[in-house]
Amino acid sequence: MQTMIQKITLFLALVLLRSHVVFASDPDPVLDYCVANKESAISNPSCKNSSAVTVEDFIFSGIKTPGNYRQTGFSSVAVNSNVFPGLNTLGMSFVRADFDVDGINVPHFHPRATETAFVLEGRIYSGFVDTSNRIFAKVIEKGEVMVFPRGLVHFQMNVGDKPATILGSFDSQNPGLMRLPTAIFGSGIKEELLENVFGLSSKDIAKLRKRFAPH
Repeated sequence: MQTMIQKITLFLALVLLRSHVVFASDPDPVLDYCVANKESAISNPSCKNSSAVTVEDFIFSGIKTPGNYRQTGFSSVAVNSNVFPGLNTLGMSFVRADFDVDGINVPHFHPRATETAFVLEGRIYSGFVDTSNRIFAKVIEKGEVMVFPRGLVHFQMNVGDKPATILGSFDSQNPGLMRLPTAIFGSGIKEELLENVFGLSSKDIAKLRKRFAPH
């Protein structure tokens, strides 16, 4: 009897684990494709009539050239179903990131996706920090790929002597993005709390808020 109970308990545990894994990612598509109808709501787009779908719905040309990184040292162009309707319901998205010399992609994380980053050009100091505050970082070069596990803080900096480019791929249609400096100093958190946590003066915090306020 006890053996039977143990087997049932193990079975239920495996079912719950599988359910957690399934629900933690994008749902599986039930159609071959569902090209987003641009006239429907962005948050829940309907499918374009299949008879009106063409090959152009599955091609995106918006990242053929570098973004404008001259002002800040960094530029990124997200490729998701909002701009590329053919991606809708396929459970993936993309980004092109361009770096000037010394350009930085500030520490950030994606709550709903694992990211793989491919260095198209240049040398990038790249890494992430796990939940035990262990850092995994090194300089990666043209042709190399690094993976950032879902929800973990990661970062990149161009350490080469010329501009650099990364192509990033996500296993979610909507990976989400939280930039830590903006989340902390650009979200309206009470100044007194920030002063106590970081040991900063009100003047320092005002400067950081001005710098990282959403635009």
